[in-house]
Formats: sequence, C-alpha cells, structure tokens
Amino acid sequence: MAVTTDIVRTWRRPRTVVRELLSHGKREDRAIAYVMAACFLIFIAQWPRLSRRAAGFELEAGQEAPELTQLMAYEFMSWIMIWPLMLYLLAAGLHLLFRLFGGKGTFYSARIALFWSLLATTPVLLLYGLMAGFLGPGPGANLVGGVWLVSFAIIGLQAFREAEAGE
Repeated sequence: MAVTTDIVRTWRRPRTVVRELLSHGKREDRAIAYVMAACFLIFIAQWPRLSRRAAGFELEAGQEAPELTQLMAYEFMSWIMIWPLMLYLLAAGLHLLFRLFGGKGTFYSARIALFWSLLATTPVLLLYGLMAGFLGPGPGANLVGGVWLVSFAIIGLQAFREAEAGE
C-alpha cells in the first residue's frame, strides 16, 4: 500500500500496520526511508516558525533578528544529520528496555516501530508548525503540540507492543 494510506490506517489500527510493515522482512532501506522522510517533514514543519523568528517577532528588546538562511541551515543540519542518528540510538535503547520486560523483538523491529510512529504523526507536526508560525506561541500551538505528543505516545506504544511481540 501507499505510505500515505498506511499513515491514515495507522491512526485507526497501528498494530495492524506495523505487523504488515514487519512482514515484508528485514528491509533496512525502508527503515532509513521512514526516518529520513519523517525528519524531512519535521524540517519543513519548522519553516513557518523560522520565518516568524527571522521577521523579528518575539524578540527581546535590543535583540537583532537572525537571518532566515542561517536558521534554515541550522535546522536542516539538525533534522537531516543529527536527529536520525539520535533516533537510531533511541530505538536501540527502547528495544533494550523492552527486552528487560520480556520483549521478544529485534533491533530492526524497534527501529520500524519508532520511525513509523514518528512518520505517521508528522501530519500533526505540520499543523503545529503552521500554528507556531502564523499565531506564535500560545494556547492553539500548545494544544496542537499536546495532541501530537499524546498521539505519538499512543501510536508508538502500540507499535512497540507489536514490534516486541516477537516473530
């Protein structure tokens, strides 16, 4: 199925989608594609907030507005180079943690669970980026951020339940 269709299906039945993804066999190219796509979409979600900051909104008195290109370069480096590596480490750590509690999955299944959960919840992060960029910090952005956090936690836990169930 198409990735976009699977994302929509994940919001209803995350365990089923993760089970299907794992049934395709160990495909590291898929895992890295999921994490890179998620990180790239999160990078794109930052654009409105960065534009707002570069335009001089929410600056302290006497502060100079940073250049948009500089902000974009830092965010790009962060989301495309550093975060994927951190997410690989996080997936390994979570796998080891679940292993302590009887998990029977693999490092690969833990990566798929984490990376897919992140990719499946990026539509909410895109909305959050719009809210933070156009409205600035406030209750609307906080609400959308909270929705993302709760949805990522629920989908992620369900994905890890399936991934750590074993083969």
